Amino acid sequence: MKKLVVIGNGMAAIRLLEEVTRLAPDLYQITVVGEEPFAGYNRVMLSPLLGGGTDEVTITTHPHQWYRDRNIRLITGSPVVAIRRHRRQVVTAAGHKLDYDRLVLATGAAPRKLPVEGVELQGVMSFRDLYDVRKLLSLPAARVVVVGGGFLGLEAADALVKQGHDVTLVHSRGHLLNQQLDEAAGKRLQHDLEARGVKFVMQARTQSIEGCDEDGNGQSRVAAVHLADGQRLPADYVIQAVGIVPRTELAFQAGLSVNQGVRVDDTLQTFDPAIYAIGECVEHRNRTFGLVAPLYEQAAVCASHLAELGHRRYLFADSATRLKISGIDLVSLGDFQGEGETLQLSLPGSYRRLQIVDNRIIGMVLYGDVADASYYENLWRERSDISSLRQVLLLGEAFCKAAAKRGDGEEEIAA
Repeated sequence: MKKLVVIGNGMAAIRLLEEVTRLAPDLYQITVVGEEPFAGYNRVMLSPLLGGGTDEVTITTHPHQWYRDRNIRLITGSPVVAIRRHRRQVVTAAGHKLDYDRLVLATGAAPRKLPVEGVELQGVMSFRDLYDVRKLLSLPAARVVVVGGGFLGLEAADALVKQGHDVTLVHSRGHLLNQQLDEAAGKRLQHDLEARGVKFVMQARTQSIEGCDEDGNGQSRVAAVHLADGQRLPADYVIQAVGIVPRTELAFQAGLSVNQGVRVDDTLQTFDPAIYAIGECVEHRNRTFGLVAPLYEQAAVCASHLAELGHRRYLFADSATRLKISGIDLVSLGDFQGEGETLQLSLPGSYRRLQIVDNRIIGMVLYGDVADASYYENLWRERSDISSLRQVLLLGEAFCKAAAKRGDGEEEIAA
């Protein structure tokens, strides 16, 4: 029996394990090395966990018994410290020496650190994994500054307000989620979060983090955040949510090709034919990844090759982006601010923007009422001609289907 070692136990790795054990249940003796001391859990649910909307048992998707049932050896809490490619062997911090015929890197990504003075002070934290959530849940009510107006920053800010903290979010751009939303939707999101108690400082850059020695033990703690415009925001804790960096150290030390991430081809193979890589640690065709959908597709393609059914290729396909904040619904996809014609509908509690080029949807933003998101996404993905639906397109699927039926043979447009 061949030996498969998987470094990493995140969502991409677990999907890979599901697929490999389904496609080739008797091909490999599998060992998984997870740096965290946990079984498999859903990172997407960390925000509800921090906000008190769920618990650790509920977000545990693959308990230890799941691995045992599939004869998978799971090593947790002991990171891999070396890959010996010439021996086809992996070494862990605890001293395990694991031989492999095939190796998969699923090392994920690390939170990007703020490039400012004071980032090493006690009280500067990240929001990335279950360990981070446990730390954040243990904090007494305090003044918290969240730096970063992307998904993680917003989810952390909203959840921390629910936990009783005084939260201020600092964002360098003019509106929130500036890569996923247009200005109108971004302003609506800010207004809704302000109503929940989150305070915002927009178009502001963090210049430094001020420390103080409160207890005289020589260990400096966070006291305030200084902004480039001179503002001083008093803070007991700082959450840095300014993006992620692919974890490539192991691959680099092993002599694999690394740029922004671990370079892979369309089969998710590195230039070493015995080693594959999937997930947030990889770079494929000059692109890195942070959303779940492409990670799952990579896992499925990689599994087909590991199972020696190598007929699949990975090609990135854009997909809709959704925010994970209870009570706030938004969806965006494609190029919603580019060329072409803009169709907009703005109502209390609902905003829709569709970008049209050559009678085809090339991008969209929905905020509030997102019931028609899948319908618009299908039109976008199928590159459907919407010319006969133009007058009712913003009203949604029901109106479009009614219009298509009246259009004498145009029913297939709304299928």
